[in-house]
Formats: sequence, C-alpha cells, structure tokens
Amino acid sequence: LKFRLAGYPRKHNEGRVEVFYNDEWGTICDDDFTLANAHVLCRHLGFVAATGWAHSAKYGKGVGRIWLDNVNCAGGEKNIGDCKHRGWGNSDCSHEEDAGVICKDERIPGFKDSNVIEVRKLLVRTGSQCCPGSCRGSYQEPCHGPAQPDLSPPGIVGRQGLQAGRLLTPPLQAGHASCVSGLLSPCRLFTERQQLNYRLHSVSCVGTEVHLSMCTFEFYRGNASATCGSSMPAVVSCVPGALFATGNGHKKKQRQQQQGQPRIRLKGGAKVGEGRVEVLRSSEWGTICDDRWNLLSASVVCRELGFGSAKEALTRAHMGQGMGPIHLNEVQCLGTEKSLWSCPFKNITQEDCKHTEDAAVRCNVPYMGYENLIRLSGGRSRFEGRVEVAVGAGDREQPRWGLVCGEGWGTLEAMVACRQLGLGFANHGLQETWYWDASNVTEMVLSGVKCAGHEMSLSHCQHHGTSLNCRNTGTRFAAGVICSETASDLLLHAPLVQETAYIEDRPLHMLYCAAEENCLSSSARLANWPYGHRRLLRFSSQIHNNGRADFRPKAGRHSWVWHECH
Repeated sequence: LKFRLAGYPRKHNEGRVEVFYNDEWGTICDDDFTLANAHVLCRHLGFVAATGWAHSAKYGKGVGRIWLDNVNCAGGEKNIGDCKHRGWGNSDCSHEEDAGVICKDERIPGFKDSNVIEVRKLLVRTGSQCCPGSCRGSYQEPCHGPAQPDLSPPGIVGRQGLQAGRLLTPPLQAGHASCVSGLLSPCRLFTERQQLNYRLHSVSCVGTEVHLSMCTFEFYRGNASATCGSSMPAVVSCVPGALFATGNGHKKKQRQQQQGQPRIRLKGGAKVGEGRVEVLRSSEWGTICDDRWNLLSASVVCRELGFGSAKEALTRAHMGQGMGPIHLNEVQCLGTEKSLWSCPFKNITQEDCKHTEDAAVRCNVPYMGYENLIRLSGGRSRFEGRVEVAVGAGDREQPRWGLVCGEGWGTLEAMVACRQLGLGFANHGLQETWYWDASNVTEMVLSGVKCAGHEMSLSHCQHHGTSLNCRNTGTRFAAGVICSETASDLLLHAPLVQETAYIEDRPLHMLYCAAEENCLSSSARLANWPYGHRRLLRFSSQIHNNGRADFRPKAGRHSWVWHECH
C-alpha cells in the first residue's frame, strides 16, 4: 500500500489521507476515526507519531473511490490495512467525510522516502521515434505506481486543452506549453498505431493548479481503449524556460544583474530549486513565516525564480533557520500571481513568529541529464572521489571520460560538482588526489575551471575549453571532492559587530593572554612589557550556524578549550 497527504491549505506534515489501492488513488472516511488510526498512518508516511486528525474534509474533498470506512486501529499496527474496517471499497460515505491527519514534524530515523506533497502521476515518454522532425513533445501517460516493464498498455490522458498543457509543463520543462493535441500530426500517426488504454478524460484545468491531479477530470473504468471515440491521446510540446535553455544559465545571471538585484532568493538548499525563501524589503534580506504556507504560494515563488510549480511547501525551518527580520506572514497566493509580492500577506511582529518557523520550498526542476556527464572514482564512499567528466558526447558519439586539472580548484567548484552529482553540499574541494585508488581514466580533459557557485553543471563554469592548460597533468594532481547531504553554515552577525565596536586604551600588564593568543599586532613584541598601553578595537561577536549539520561534529565537548582571553 502507498499513502500520501493532499489538500489545501496545509503544511507538509498534515493533509487529507489518500491511499493507492487496486491501481487507483482514493480516500478514507472519517466514521469512527481515532488518533490511533492517525498514529499508524503517520508512521507509514515516515513521521514518528500523530498529534491529531481532521474530519469533514478539512483539507478539501478528494476524488475517486473512498477505499476505507469505519477503520479501527489499536495503534501498534504496521499498516492501516491490518486494522479492522468494513472492507476495501465498501463505504456509505461521501467525499465530504474525507479524513485527514496531523503528524508530528519529526522524521523516523533513517526514513528515506520524503513526504512529497504531490505524488508524480505522469511519466512523459519523449522521443524522436514518436515525433520525428516537427514535434518536440510527446503524449502524456499517467503512470500508476512505480515504473514497470511494458507488459501492458499504459493509461492515456484523453484530449485536453491548452490550460492543462500549461499545467503539465512547469514540472517538466519549467517553460510553457506551445501546442496541444490535434496540432501534431506525426504524433497522431504514431499513437494511432498503438493499442491505447485510456484512464482519464474531460480534464479541465484553470491553469493555476500545481499538478494535473488538482484539476477536475473523470476516470475511465477497466479496459476502456475505445471510449475516447474519434479523439486521440493528449499531446503537449514544452518549451524550456530561459533558466534551462542550453548554455543560458550564465547569460540569465548577467541579465538579472543588469536589471537590478532580485527581490527573492532561495538559501540553504543542497540542490537546484530548493531552499529557505528569503525576500528583500527595505534593502534588507529576511525570511517568511510558515503560517498558512502552502503549495499555491510556494508555486508562485518557484515560477518567479524560473522553475516549475512547487513540489513541496516546507515549514518549520526545514532548510535551516534564517537571520535578520521575518518580513512576511500568512502569505495567501491564488496561484495566478507573477510575483510573491502580489500576494496578500500580513506584516510581521516579533511575537508572531520565530526563525524556527521559516518557510521553504522544493520546486519541480526539469530533468536535464547533467548528472550523466560527471562521476566520482577512487573514494571510500559514493560521496567522495576524483572528479571525472564526459566530453565530446554528441548525438551519436560515445562520451570520452577524463580528469579535471586540480590547479585553482576550490570550494566553489566543488559546490557545483556536488550539486551536479546530486550529492548535496561540498565539504572539501581537493587539488591533489594521489591517496585515492587509481582508475583506468588517466587523461586530463578539463582545466582552468572557475565557478561562481550557482551553476548547475561544471560545463557552465568558465574553463579553458579544448585548449588544455595544466602544469601538472598526472592523476595525482586531478581535482577531487568530498560531498555531504547536510552541512553547517556559519554566519557572522555583522550588525552586532557594528553596534558594539569601540576604541579602548588598555595597559600592557592586562594583555598577556591576548599576546599569547596572537590577538595583538606584531609591533607589540617591541613594547616595554609590562609598562605602557596598547590601543585596541573592541567588539562583541555572534556566529550563528544556519545549516542543518553540527559544526565540527566529531569534536566532543571535552576537546574544546575555554581560554581566559575570550
């Protein structure tokens, strides 16, 4: 059995419970529902426990079947199917009685599958064999459950309009839909040769939905391959957004700089399109409180930044706590807005929110295949190793793998490499890798790599191109990385330094420990100790760890030294 949380408005750890049974998503009726039922469901979703449950379709009415009714769990069951109930599909309820759960925002240790708010229903089959020449798109196929071998015809979405096409596009290409079915005759010729099994029809979207499953539609029952009549499978052609057009990442960054500083950004995320949402107001960056934060508002943020719709609307500082002011609270977007600043919101007061409630997002990002052009070798785990990149991978050519010159390789370049690999943050960028196991790749193919840190691929960074220029071309001088899924993020509280700084004349006899700690300038060695004075700049400092990992986690308390000097 598979479960998901759905509905609006909600946070990532609450929602309408939907269960995937017999090839179809459905809901659970709230009759006789208890907190014990909620505990079983929350544990299955990866949370440690439930803090409450909701009745009467608090998170909106679901669609499709109501699979379970009169569920009665003891609380210790591993699966809701092990609890007492009336039987699958046997219910006297309507969707106005759909049950929901509120889970404790704490993950079961080691739980891998994240609670994605929407479950991807679409497997997009692109391919020149479908649409030679003129058509860039492909028909859409709803995929029920994980991808399986082609043992039976997949389900097809019946004819739909341009609004549905636009809606499909953001998760796929972060662009816009340029055509829909009926316009693409090569695709029509291909699909007419298929034995089709239609699952959906009469799909009607407003265009602001974050996922096709949020639109109104009807299910076909059983094998309904002929029920679409004279129509054909829905077809869309997606145009990449500027951020993902080949080679346009650097140009877009330059355009943004020319147009002025952006007013919204993502911080603290390991991957492209995820992070804590920060906004610029009165020349100061600040965060957003997670009260009423949902997928609609998160999608406005994602689209404003050039991504697709939102995959997750995260709460409780899931991407780390920010610093400075909390600018906005109770943001309530409709989904049509071009900018978050066009959405209704409340101004914040200090009593309303803390940084433990900072809102974050995970955006749908198109699959660009960048991770296929890089790999690691020789490391002790999959998170570390010598960087190898593929060059000369044309349409019909096999890629040629080679090493990256270690000269000038640093943390910024390692950040891009770890991001491209999908391995999170960079712990270290290494210029020598002689201590790792050798591989059969010995040729240096890339040199002069210089990244700004925001790029999605090493190929987007500056480099020497085909004219290799590396003084030490041996494998021991190849670039390497050590990546980490989480990282500490130390940030000095600069305003405090400014507010507390002052000049003080202090006698030398009170500065012995300062001298021991190298806190005085070199001329202090020539002073007539212990007589005379030194003029010091004094200030207080605070250093915050905004990241999601401990700073120096291997150093225990006993190994830190408290010095009388500071």
